[in-house]
Amino acid sequence: MGPRSRSDASQSPKESSAQAGLLLRRLEWRIRRSSGWIVSGQYRSALRGKGREFDSVVKYEFGDDVRDIDWNVSARMGELYRKKFVEERELSLVLVFEDSPSLSFTLGGPTKREFLLECAVLVGILARMNRDRLGLWYTNGKESRFYPPARSWGIKAGCLTYLLRASAPPIWEKTPIEIPWDFLLRALPRHSILFWLGDFPPRSKPRYWEEIRRRFQPIGFRALDPREEDLPLLAPAEIFDPVTGQLLERAPGSFREDWHGFQQWWEKREEAWESFFPHPANRWTARTSDSPLRALVAFFRHRMRLLRRG
Repeated sequence: MGPRSRSDASQSPKESSAQAGLLLRRLEWRIRRSSGWIVSGQYRSALRGKGREFDSVVKYEFGDDVRDIDWNVSARMGELYRKKFVEERELSLVLVFEDSPSLSFTLGGPTKREFLLECAVLVGILARMNRDRLGLWYTNGKESRFYPPARSWGIKAGCLTYLLRASAPPIWEKTPIEIPWDFLLRALPRHSILFWLGDFPPRSKPRYWEEIRRRFQPIGFRALDPREEDLPLLAPAEIFDPVTGQLLERAPGSFREDWHGFQQWWEKREEAWESFFPHPANRWTARTSDSPLRALVAFFRHRMRLLRRG
């Protein structure tokens, strides 16, 4: 995709903004060219909000959500009927992008950061296509930016352009990244969907997390470089070590020395990941070897399938 990297820091703000705007248009065109109305419908079905108001009962038609079938009415009438609802409010989607140095991990191909940035922007474009409010909380530990959920495409484009222009934090940066959940509790509308993208290292839940889960719909979305699972390495490489937070040069097979520590770290990360998002419909791990758009479609289908099961 080509989001702004450290080598782009010499660009003028005007050049950087123009480049980000061009990337945004390209991504929107990619969605529209790939049966955009189908992808948009999957987005809507997967992320439909809470707080709907019952309107009436109508005949069930192919393609309607089976969760809305009214079985009592259907039994009396001898054919399927479903409940029709009116949305009490439009959907508010807030992208939470946690830009940590570990996202710069790659052993070839796109970094996890590049992959997740494109996923975030594609979700933002789908929010626009569905006329949903879109907001953003971005942080890299030193720099943070908040865009409240808004209807205006100008504001939506502004927050997506900001994401595309954001510079990657230095891989040696050790400033703790903290998301001000107490602030977001006050600033965001109830039932907002928090689409949280990051690397999700092992950590304890923040103080307000259970209240966040009650008030909003948090979804965790992360990326995995398939070669992370292939360690120890069989070729020399320079990589970011998530255990020590250091950039290391490794000779072939030298990871065997650290394999036990790496496994422990990996298990703790998976435990924390499932603790933050207990329901499988609210978490997704994509592979950077896939395309971001296909990864999102796979997540939407996964979420719809699990939500239909209840």
